[in-house]
Amino acid sequence: MDTCSYSGTTIIMGGVRSGTERYCNNKCASNGHVLKVAGTLPPDLIDRQVQELYHGNCPKCNGTGPIDIHKTHRVWSALLVTRWTSASQLCCRSCATKNQAGAIAFCLLLGWWGFPWGLILTPVQVGRNIFEIYDRRSDGQASDGLRRLVRVHLGAKALLRAKSQPSMASVT
Repeated sequence: MDTCSYSGTTIIMGGVRSGTERYCNNKCASNGHVLKVAGTLPPDLIDRQVQELYHGNCPKCNGTGPIDIHKTHRVWSALLVTRWTSASQLCCRSCATKNQAGAIAFCLLLGWWGFPWGLILTPVQVGRNIFEIYDRRSDGQASDGLRRLVRVHLGAKALLRAKSQPSMASVT
């Protein structure tokens, strides 16, 4: 089994290859390419953008930061069907805690109803949400997920600028 070069998730079957890299889907392959472009940008530009976002206002409630990437985990089951997801969101700690508490309630109400995975995954997803609620970063630094988000954003902007500028060969 391989892991996605962008997201780090395990690839059981399928995936997308780009050169020597392997990605779980086309979106990760595109983001991986954007990250390579972002690697050419000055590190101080990336650090400055990370700090501005980290100390900015929450995009959900407009409250004061710090703003970071927070995860929520859900499970839904119906007899023989079970679906579980994890999602990342950019928000303040207060908004993240509210969303994680809501995800716990969602899991407790809708997670148990599938056999066997609902019974197994409901406590796992509830535990993951509880861990996320109590996982307080004490160092006052932005997470790696926030740094990656900023790098992807800046890399995408650099690619758009490069595409919109006419090449020297077409000018002469």
